[in-house]
Amino acid sequence: MSWSDDLPDLRGLGPIARARLATYAPVEVPAGAVLFRPGDTVRGYVIVLEGRVGVHLVGPTGRDILLYDVTPGKSCIQSTLGLLGGEDYSAEAVADRPTRLVLLPRVAFLDLIDTDPAFRALVFAAFAERMQSMMQLLERVAFQRVEARLAGWLLAHADADGRIVATQQEIASAIGSAREVVSRRLDALSRSGAIETRRGEVRLVDRDRLRRLAEDMAI
Repeated sequence: MSWSDDLPDLRGLGPIARARLATYAPVEVPAGAVLFRPGDTVRGYVIVLEGRVGVHLVGPTGRDILLYDVTPGKSCIQSTLGLLGGEDYSAEAVADRPTRLVLLPRVAFLDLIDTDPAFRALVFAAFAERMQSMMQLLERVAFQRVEARLAGWLLAHADADGRIVATQQEIASAIGSAREVVSRRLDALSRSGAIETRRGEVRLVDRDRLRRLAEDMAI
């Protein structure tokens, strides 16, 4: 049984493509491992089997914004752009947790793009989906107030009990803000009774209030 059987999107590939993918062995990377940094040459197409990789844009002051997560079945725009256009990485990728992945070398990736229509369609569909999510991120950062972005993120990431395990820095990176700003907004939400905060954890108390905040698109 090949690792490609673990990903439903890859099961539609032809037998030749599947056999070729099977020749590349998965590797395990620990949480905190840096997969690439700005200026690195793109070596191949990243296929995540288990875990999650966060791709961040890092500013000159060290502040970063989470561009997207690469999870099983999702693509890395940075890798696709580099492989198709020849550009180096402009962001940083870090494994958020222990992650199992396959790196499909550039030569194999380009050959499969040329010879396997199903693989080509899969790559471009994943690329289009990721581009759409990037446009949505740009819209939120450009036009939505921090309070609205924060409320929307909290609602989207809470478990069934309303609990979110995340540091203030992780939340700030995810919504495109600074940790200090997020800290003040969380304190304000806590005082209003919308949430409760503990170290590294947030619990939602008033979801209706958070929904009203999340729907406020005005800067």
